[in-house]
Amino acid sequence: MDDIAEVVRSYLLAQFLPGEDPAALTEATPLVTSAILDSLATLQLVAFLEERFGIRLEPHEASADHLNTVADIARLVRAKLGG
Repeated sequence: MDDIAEVVRSYLLAQFLPGEDPAALTEATPLVTSAILDSLATLQLVAFLEERFGIRLEPHEASADHLNTVADIARLVRAKLGG
């Protein structure tokens, strides 16, 4: 996992999956479509990403298309950071 994915994974485990086995959250674990993230949790995640990485997500990016897995989130953040 790259650094962005690890930061996101650590945040998700601490905020939304306390006490869960960290090995259970992989880069491919569905977050939105499996209801780990509901709409409020998704907004919290967006706020975290914007603050932590200094990026701005557009409203259409706060969806399962972009935030469903750790890999999706890392890819979006990397794109926003220009690389």
